[in-house]
Amino acid sequence: MAEIAVTYLLDKLTSLTQEEVKLLKGVKEAAAFIGDELEQIKAFLRAADQKEKKTPQLEVWVKQVRDVAYDIEDALDEYRLHLTQRHGNDFHVSLAKIIKTLNARHQFGSEIQRIKSRVVNISEARQRLIQGEATVVDSKKWLDRRQDGLLLEEADLVGIENPKKQLVSWLIPGPGDTGGKVVSVVGMGGLGKTTLVKKVYDDAQVKLHFKYRAWMFVSQSFKMEELLKDMLQQLYRVKRKPVPQEVESMSNDQLRTKIKNFLQQKSYLIVLDDVWHVDDWDAVKLAFPNNDGSRIMLTTRIAEIASASCREFNGKVHPLNPLSPEESWTLFCRKTFGDQNSCPPDLKGLAESILGRCEGLPLAIVALSGVLATKKYTTEQWDLIQRCLADELEENASLNNMGKILSLSYNDLPYDLKSCFLYFSIFPDKHPIDQMRLIRLWVAEGFVKEREGMTLEEAAESYLYELLNRSLIQVAGTSSEGRIKTCRIHDLLREIIISKSKDQNFLAVVRGQNVINWPEKVRRLSIQKPKQDVQQSQSISQLRSLLIFRRVDSLSLSEYSNPIPFPLDFKLLKVLDLEGAPLEIFPNEIIKLILLKYLSLRYTKIKAIPSSIKSLKNLETLDLKHACVTALPAEISQLQKLRHLLVYRYEIIYVNINSKYGFKAMPHIGSLRCLQKLCFIEADHGGNELMTELGSLKQLRRLGIVNFRRENGVALCSSIENLTNLRSLSITSAEENEIIDVGNLSSPPLFLQRLYLAGRLEKLPHWISSLHSLAKVSLKWSQLLGDYDPLQPLQDLPNLVHLEFLQVYEGDTLHFKAQGFQKLKILGLDNMDGLKTVDIEMGAMPLLEKLILKRCKLLQRLPSGIEHLKKLKLLEFFDMPYELIMTIRPDIEGGGDYWKVENVPEINNTYWRDGGWDVKSLERSIEGESSATTRMASHELPSYWK
Repeated sequence: MAEIAVTYLLDKLTSLTQEEVKLLKGVKEAAAFIGDELEQIKAFLRAADQKEKKTPQLEVWVKQVRDVAYDIEDALDEYRLHLTQRHGNDFHVSLAKIIKTLNARHQFGSEIQRIKSRVVNISEARQRLIQGEATVVDSKKWLDRRQDGLLLEEADLVGIENPKKQLVSWLIPGPGDTGGKVVSVVGMGGLGKTTLVKKVYDDAQVKLHFKYRAWMFVSQSFKMEELLKDMLQQLYRVKRKPVPQEVESMSNDQLRTKIKNFLQQKSYLIVLDDVWHVDDWDAVKLAFPNNDGSRIMLTTRIAEIASASCREFNGKVHPLNPLSPEESWTLFCRKTFGDQNSCPPDLKGLAESILGRCEGLPLAIVALSGVLATKKYTTEQWDLIQRCLADELEENASLNNMGKILSLSYNDLPYDLKSCFLYFSIFPDKHPIDQMRLIRLWVAEGFVKEREGMTLEEAAESYLYELLNRSLIQVAGTSSEGRIKTCRIHDLLREIIISKSKDQNFLAVVRGQNVINWPEKVRRLSIQKPKQDVQQSQSISQLRSLLIFRRVDSLSLSEYSNPIPFPLDFKLLKVLDLEGAPLEIFPNEIIKLILLKYLSLRYTKIKAIPSSIKSLKNLETLDLKHACVTALPAEISQLQKLRHLLVYRYEIIYVNINSKYGFKAMPHIGSLRCLQKLCFIEADHGGNELMTELGSLKQLRRLGIVNFRRENGVALCSSIENLTNLRSLSITSAEENEIIDVGNLSSPPLFLQRLYLAGRLEKLPHWISSLHSLAKVSLKWSQLLGDYDPLQPLQDLPNLVHLEFLQVYEGDTLHFKAQGFQKLKILGLDNMDGLKTVDIEMGAMPLLEKLILKRCKLLQRLPSGIEHLKKLKLLEFFDMPYELIMTIRPDIEGGGDYWKVENVPEINNTYWRDGGWDVKSLERSIEGESSATTRMASHELPSYWK
């Protein structure tokens, strides 16, 4: 709906009326009037958004609201553009500039007055719609149909027996099982939560145990009074008695008390299906006595509700997962081909492609299968459906209903999150969505509202977790310490939000056409796999965001006559993402984009940034990661709003101290007071003066330094004491034997989570043991002497989950003491030339999941006590001695240590050969045979070694 555009605009209008800018008489008043009217319009839009079917008059009115919102935004940004151009860099404003500014004010004032008249007309039309009762919401009919759509038929159930057995076992009380319990089933819409729970509810064993049962559909728009009365009716029906007459006139509190008294001393099972809000659960739960053996089951799309309900009642959460590929294929064939239950060979490729779009979602598989079953079994028909799935979702009745079910989660979102969720449609299909990239884009777009005590990026991260909590997006990749690195969205949800984005003119997606017909007044444009001769068919001067997606490895300039498929003449542009574009020279057109907030030239071949970049006064993110830039102009220091400065590249090779490359920092870098991320500056260009300036960057969250020298230590320590917000610190020495002197740090950043020190250390910094927030520590080339224990300062860190040692210790023994490293999950030991033994006492590293041993030439036996690591899931050897590997081969005589690791699910033995990795997986079959070899390139190594 247009509500997103209106909400965004209201924030801008508020900012305008508060800014100290001289506007013509009446302009501020007109802007305030427009703001007041838009608040009323927004409330009406929210009510209208609940209507399943909208009248043509309402749809026309909504489009008018969206158009006027966009026109006001254009007028505001045009005016801001003139203000920015007026100031420039010259304090002596010429007469021509003064006249130009006055003209701009007059034009802006006139435009605001014209828009005010349009807003008045729209408000009058709203009143007519209200009088015509156009806002009456009839959701009951839809909810009834929705219940039928959620309940997949018994014949549609595949792979349900195991989760059903698990849930039944949780419901039936065992010996000594006291008190009530909640069992919650959580997952995205369409997974079959209701179907699964209904089968459990109807199970003979469950019916026998629970005499009093009731099934309640909660949904988004339920009424508490009706739900409680319905529950009483179901319970009295079991008793074969009518509901007492006085129930009809009872309040909600009285109804809850009535239910509680009824259920006292009874063994009951209550199902609350489709709970959307914690407040709803908090209100309903008061009706349930905590009887021994009683049970409450919930289904919900929202993880917070599942966990909250189970915390209070000592319950259990069952996350419902998508079907496996095998289960999906079985269901697909059953529903598409009926009795044949097999796919014709000529359709198998298309069938697998279409099925892949469903990603194991039972409701989607059944809906799509129903469509295909009505079509001719020809490749032409099926290929057409595959290519036009978005249109099928709107036009086909069964797919349309499925789309509405999946859309419920979107409709329930708070309005400030709807823009953030729609933004996922800007990324190509199957494209990994980097969490930090997404957060920086949201901030630049203006989607994120300020929250007290949070940076905008921290607020945006909370938005991301809210979308995860609501099962709308999924985690695709995590860092070793558990941070989200990449996320993804289900294919069909993506198709739905692409359709919504198109309807709302939120953004347009273009996939490689030679000639592009731009949508009218498009605000955001995602160009995916552009052809070399793309031409626009009309002007899109109002564009705010442009993202061009190419394959990162397609950097050959010879493939393109023009690396950017059209001129960058969008004066109102705020986001420009050219990641992977085959550029060698910085495009001059960018300098004219004065309102630009986000600029990414990541993975380009650009070597230099011009001094004219100083014109981009509003720039917040400059992303040059994996470009070829090695120095920045001094004028960068004039970009006072810069929050993220990423200028570095690295090479994934076996061992090379020069594998990470930073940039020569410009003078006065300390003036960039808003910087949160600065990676990676070269300490040998600027020296102690540069290290001292870093102390002014008090907003820094991440700092990366390369080419560090011992004499820089005192100045850097003094600066770090001012960086109280620092979360990640990386220091790499200029040479392998260069000492990193950071011992003078008396007050380290208390919230530091990641510490990377690559260089020689005389001993570990004394302050490291006080950093209780540390989750990851990576030490390289420390060369600590054998009489020093490097584990002692680290073993009691309460949140350390990842520890890497590379050429850290010259002694022959590492001893992991009992009760040490209680949270550690990943341990890597690399290139410890003198290391002969590793001892692990019982009770040490109880949560360790991954142990990586690499190039320790004298370590010829497994770590002593490795059998105590009961949580170990992966044991990885890189270029380890042949003698050690032989001790764990179950098929070779002398493999006497195999028993210590026989319960580890995955053991890999990897060797570096001819610039790549030969990976041998130790598979423990009954015959005791080892598996074949897999060949991997260096860049394919697991992330914990990158």
